[in-house]
Amino acid sequence: MPDKASAPPRAWQRMLSGRRLDLLDPSPLDIEIGDIAHGLARVARWNGQTHGDHAFSVAQHSLVVEQIVRRLKPDADRALLLMALLHDAPEYVIGDMISPFKQVMGGDYKLVEGRLHAAIHLRFSLPAETPPAARKLIKRADMIAAFHEATRLAGFTIAEAGTYFGRPRTVTADGLPFAPQPSATVEAAFLKRFAELEQASSTLANGKG
Repeated sequence: MPDKASAPPRAWQRMLSGRRLDLLDPSPLDIEIGDIAHGLARVARWNGQTHGDHAFSVAQHSLVVEQIVRRLKPDADRALLLMALLHDAPEYVIGDMISPFKQVMGGDYKLVEGRLHAAIHLRFSLPAETPPAARKLIKRADMIAAFHEATRLAGFTIAEAGTYFGRPRTVTADGLPFAPQPSATVEAAFLKRFAELEQASSTLANGKG
């Protein structure tokens, strides 16, 4: 009988889909969009320190960021929008750590996050690494979302949020879904938007675009 004390620590997580995802060596074959949507809809932004009857989830944040990318670049293609929707997807496994704690964790956290990010991208026919121009645009949208979340939900003053996230000049909060929603509602919205982008990809592939 193997000695439990000498066995290597478990580095995988079983998903509700039945997949067993290895955090240290994630395979694209073990990535399922249902698992991502389910997990992100239950991971709270700002460590849950937000106003409202529900947590403001990473899934809802991701939907906001994708919408902001569309506002910043109306001609954005399907790949860019999908990368925006999935920009925080690794957090369905490793959770959402606030930025100060990420700085404390350092390289090991970023290494695991990077491997998961690459596996997720490859699973959905995206480049393993986000191209620089797309990464810059998505980061801009991410910071705009963070500013509005900080001031509307997390108790930051406008000046304080501007210091950390920059003050948006072109994208207001008007029309963006910042009211925290139930996890089941957000999960369904995330899956719906993903399916729309997948359908757009299929249409282009069939020469109907």
